[in-house]
Amino acid sequence: MSEDTMSGELPDTGPSTSPGTAPWSVSSPSSGPSRRNSTRSVSRGRLGAGLVEVPRVPYRDPTEAVLVDPEVPEAKRFCSKCGKEVGRARDGKPARVEGYCPQCGHQYSFTPKLEPEEVLHDQYEVLGCLAHGGLGWIYLALDHAVSDRWVVLKGLLDSGDADAMAAALAERRFLAEVEHPNIVKIHNFIRHTDRVTFDLVDYIVMEYVGGRSIKDMITARRREGRGDEALPLAQAIAYVLEILPALGYLHGVGLLYCDFKPDNVIQTEEQLKLIDLGAVRRIDDHHSPIYGTIGYQAPEIGTIGPSVFSDIYTVGRALAVMSFPFDFRGTCKDRLPTPEEQPLLARFGSFHRLLLRATNPNPELRFGSAEEMAEQLTGVLREVLAIEDGEQRPGPSARFTPERRRFGVDNKPIDLASVAAALPAPRVDTSDAAASWLATATTSDPAGLRKAPEYTVEVRLRIVRSLIESGDVAAALSELDTITAPSMFDSSEIDPEDWRPDWYRGLAALANREPDKARGFFEAVYDRVPGEAAPKLAIAVCAEAVGDADAADYYELVWRTDHSYVSAAFGLARVAMARGDRDRAVHVLLDVPDTSSQHVAAQVAAVRALIGDPCEADLVSAGQRLDSLDLDVPRRAQLTAELLEAAFDWVTRNSECEGKVLDCALSEHELRLGLERCYRTQARFAATPEERIALVDRANAVRPRTLV
Repeated sequence: MSEDTMSGELPDTGPSTSPGTAPWSVSSPSSGPSRRNSTRSVSRGRLGAGLVEVPRVPYRDPTEAVLVDPEVPEAKRFCSKCGKEVGRARDGKPARVEGYCPQCGHQYSFTPKLEPEEVLHDQYEVLGCLAHGGLGWIYLALDHAVSDRWVVLKGLLDSGDADAMAAALAERRFLAEVEHPNIVKIHNFIRHTDRVTFDLVDYIVMEYVGGRSIKDMITARRREGRGDEALPLAQAIAYVLEILPALGYLHGVGLLYCDFKPDNVIQTEEQLKLIDLGAVRRIDDHHSPIYGTIGYQAPEIGTIGPSVFSDIYTVGRALAVMSFPFDFRGTCKDRLPTPEEQPLLARFGSFHRLLLRATNPNPELRFGSAEEMAEQLTGVLREVLAIEDGEQRPGPSARFTPERRRFGVDNKPIDLASVAAALPAPRVDTSDAAASWLATATTSDPAGLRKAPEYTVEVRLRIVRSLIESGDVAAALSELDTITAPSMFDSSEIDPEDWRPDWYRGLAALANREPDKARGFFEAVYDRVPGEAAPKLAIAVCAEAVGDADAADYYELVWRTDHSYVSAAFGLARVAMARGDRDRAVHVLLDVPDTSSQHVAAQVAAVRALIGDPCEADLVSAGQRLDSLDLDVPRRAQLTAELLEAAFDWVTRNSECEGKVLDCALSEHELRLGLERCYRTQARFAATPEERIALVDRANAVRPRTLV
């Protein structure tokens, strides 16, 4: 871990592929009548998808945030042209805030251009400097034309730099189009004559955003702790979930943000704002200078330039920086830490996979949009919270249906082919031309499906599923090969990055009873949609089938997050019993809610778990649970027989005691009488004469010996 990362602060932006930006960080909303638009009155809303309580940022007088002695620290002074260090003390000589770069001769200046009480445009009275960053000084001012509201003025750090000037002009051109509640609002653009050089300098007049940047929150935690703290994971995810819609909005209007990082997000009360849009550019702009920050910027920026994918990369990197400490601009500049290096990634595997996808070196393998990333991140958040406190956080999936059938609930070994037909199915893409036809189709026969009005990707995938469920795995795989084979003439071929072919290949391998092979495909799906439960459930089944120890982990992950996946509860109970953890198996089965159609089956399974190598307390508890179940006579008689047989076996190996099981004392005589009655009851419901005779013989054999 780097010295900077451990120093108690997040390292500030230094020279990168191109200059970075920095936010202002103050803590109050506007004053005056404009307060009707202030974020102070904003309710908690969707922050953290309604799942996370995020600490409020308290109100603070904005004038307290004005810097008494505005100065750019030496460690942050770099030439805006060549990126080399400038303005540093050398050989006992004090540092200079203005001068010329010794490397390239470019003039630099780090002095504020505006003084307190200076008035711009006969309207904006400067109160002082708030902060400084890669592109300019930021000032607090009063807007005397609009009820003395607080505003922010942003100028240029180095007005002689052509690229910086171009970026400011680009900011002016684009930001007038931006209108989103989570993006800072631009009020005006003005020019002001510099009091020293008499040059005209451009300033942007922005909404005052009171609050605190995420970077400052992390820095404060590190100063108060050991020096390597980060935000709580759930809080970091909540912040990113709040900002992703803002990035999605920018992408929707043809803009790229380019420089997302914790510095550029401010929380005020319970709302987040994306600030400092100096690096924003149009998606089709291939000529303007590119601004970004080392450690966050995507690796392909220098070759193919910025894109929606590169914005996703910066979000993934920023989320990692917010969640755990690591040398993100040094040894891990182009990669994430491994789970061995960072325990948090080992504990939250889905979060790790989400970060890996967001920051994949191949842009095409990242999330395709901010909306897609937010969807999966929400699923990951539910899982993180469930792991942390043990409370389930169910939520609907936009990618998969619920379980189509429950499996493994009948006290029999699971059949992999049946599981393939029971697992959740990928949802139909509603934009597909045949989506409405598939929603109303009454046939599941492949021949009937081939008669669809339009032979689209969704129709072909439905045919694949039908072939797998009918047992014709070879035909299903042949169809999949056709769908995924590139062709210039086939409009029904699937996107090469679509994960669904891997899902169906996994189902085909399950149907062929090849769990190891199936797991490889399901792991690939998990990498693509880490917030979904379905691939984890499928992996658990594969792991259980081959005896892998991590089967329990995957079953528990699914079950703990969402109790509607009842098959996961039964799977976890089976694995727990197999490794001798009966208490865990019983606890899980008893957690199946009474609203579930498998509630009684789970209670029955819990009774059976209790009577496997029981103690006296287990037998008594099993009897009490069985007595409370609403079962038909044959099922009750069968389970009663199993329980009394277990009790009889226990009594013959131990001394008799005063406890009771189903009104039978734990004595050989009482248990023999109970078993006799139970076998005779079962005989009345026997399916065949042979079965009835066998049960009567058992009743006669077990009854107590008498003289009559």
